[in-house]
Amino acid sequence: MEDKTRCNWCLSSDLYKQYHDQEWGKPVYNDATLFEFLLLETFQAGLSWITILNKRENFRNAFDQFDYKKIATYQDPKIQELLLDTGIIRNKLKVNSAVTNAQNFIKIQEEFGSFSKYIWGFVDGKPIDNKPLTLKEVPATTPLSDAISKDLKKRGFKFVGSTVMYAFMQATGIVNDHIQGCWTRQNR
Repeated sequence: MEDKTRCNWCLSSDLYKQYHDQEWGKPVYNDATLFEFLLLETFQAGLSWITILNKRENFRNAFDQFDYKKIATYQDPKIQELLLDTGIIRNKLKVNSAVTNAQNFIKIQEEFGSFSKYIWGFVDGKPIDNKPLTLKEVPATTPLSDAISKDLKKRGFKFVGSTVMYAFMQATGIVNDHIQGCWTRQNR
């Protein structure tokens, strides 16, 4: 694992390297996995991604294995339980947004047949490969992340600003921002 050339953002920990090598930028079409990333990215807003990765299993346990159908039904007792859970980010607005976003996620599934069809529809089902030479060439937002953010907000989603949505697009392979020379480019 150590002798591979990687995007330099992931070099600070083995967990980061593992995430980079096995998940980041690989196209995701499964609704359950897309929701997991959506939930994690919304909690990441304003924090570092490594903070979320370090708490990922805690989030998985606290949020019923990221089961959006269950999360959509959370009531105040469960929300209060989550707000006391030191293993996750205990931000009341973000916890409440998880419930709201799960409810709206289901509405999109009902309208489009799946969340995957909806989100991948923004790129005609094909990942965008930006082929950056360096990390400095990777944007924080794009007109596409602006458009997705705007549409999700219109549908009632919370914590889905353009920066969060661009990170979601990177995580789920809607965009490939692995730098040139990164070993994963040949393995996508």
